[in-house]
Amino acid sequence: MTSPLFSTRTALALVVANMIGTGVFTSLGFQLLDIQSGFVILLLWFVGGVTALCGALSYAELGASLPRSGGEYNFLSEIYHPGVGFVSGWISATIGFAAPTALAAITFGTYLASVVPALSPRWLAAALIIGLAAVHASTRRASGGTQRAFTYLKVILIAAFCVLAWTLTDTVQDITFLPASGDGALIASGAFAVGLIYVNYAYAGWNAATYVIDELERPRETLSRVLLTGTAIVMVLYLLLNYTFLHVAPIDALAGKLEVGYVAAQFIFGETGAAIMGVVLALLLISTVSAMTLAGPRVLLVIGQDFDALRFLARTNAHGVPVVAILLQSALAVILVLTATFESILVFAGFTLGASTLCTVAGLFVLRWRRPGLERPYRVPLFPLPPLAFLGLMGWTLTYLLVERPMEGLAGVAILASGAAFYVLSRRLSTRRGPPGSPADVGESEVGSPTQP
Repeated sequence: MTSPLFSTRTALALVVANMIGTGVFTSLGFQLLDIQSGFVILLLWFVGGVTALCGALSYAELGASLPRSGGEYNFLSEIYHPGVGFVSGWISATIGFAAPTALAAITFGTYLASVVPALSPRWLAAALIIGLAAVHASTRRASGGTQRAFTYLKVILIAAFCVLAWTLTDTVQDITFLPASGDGALIASGAFAVGLIYVNYAYAGWNAATYVIDELERPRETLSRVLLTGTAIVMVLYLLLNYTFLHVAPIDALAGKLEVGYVAAQFIFGETGAAIMGVVLALLLISTVSAMTLAGPRVLLVIGQDFDALRFLARTNAHGVPVVAILLQSALAVILVLTATFESILVFAGFTLGASTLCTVAGLFVLRWRRPGLERPYRVPLFPLPPLAFLGLMGWTLTYLLVERPMEGLAGVAILASGAAFYVLSRRLSTRRGPPGSPADVGESEVGSPTQP
């Protein structure tokens, strides 16, 4: 007997929690090394939010037209070729979810260790990943309930932090959030484009609900509302948080620091209050690790359904939960936690995920051209402006990253190439089947495909 499907509230919590995580509590410190203008910093986060909203509009149409779990894997397989979809699934398995899970967990450990220095950030991170993997590998009811609870807590704590900062800070920083001389040059610079990589990474997760379409209640009717509402909520919270950080703490104290939330809390509450806030900020990241652990393995699940050689990835428990995929992704995340540096993971993952979403949004034009008669319960308003805006902003950012950070960019290209090679190997070892009833289905029974009551 399978667990009930995920509700709209759980899907919304999944989107919000996937987005609000490591990026907003860490990337400001890196941005301030090259950009020390309040206006330009907030513009970065606004542009990133607009980019995410344009992407969410595009994914809403794709998800309503091609309703199956798997996110980019499903969309790219249907639009271009199974090999293209497989490469995106490979990205999701190796980088798309394991890396952000590791980053959020490392940040969780870093904040707790800043309060209790005797604790090891990396081992705290590993323990969090393992604990949440156990929860999400049980039932959908336990998984969804855990996700909603920590996401509600996150939004409440962020709002409370901002309000307390504005009311308790006696001396605010001498920084303007209006355009000033020199801001134009900063906006046109490579530093702004690279800063957008951090921002786009912070917004990554606006597409989270597309990974669990098969397990959503009425996905064709609710997906667009979930994606757009979740993205809009996060955009507002990000602008408030970054305004608050810059409002209460000196730029020199924040620049280059990973735990910018803790630094800002020191100026608001003092050392004792900052220690309490360090724990609070660590709690905020639990829902992020939880959301990644919930959504990511669904990509591995559908890959396992489609390729005989990878059928073990589609194994589920009695409640329809993909246990093997959850354990595999969590194991990869723990390995990254124990072996890699924070910034290298962040930039590398940002480039690779950006390339995947770029191809997917471009696929919206291809799908409309190749399959004009396809049922589309939701259509992008003002088409083609939103997808074109997304493609322009994301393409500009990725190009600058290749120029400014070629090693991380080339590492992303290498991941893409390795995914293509693995696709060729898996194709030789198995027959791709596709979803039940599709022309690619060879008639074998699906192993562990989600059952809806």
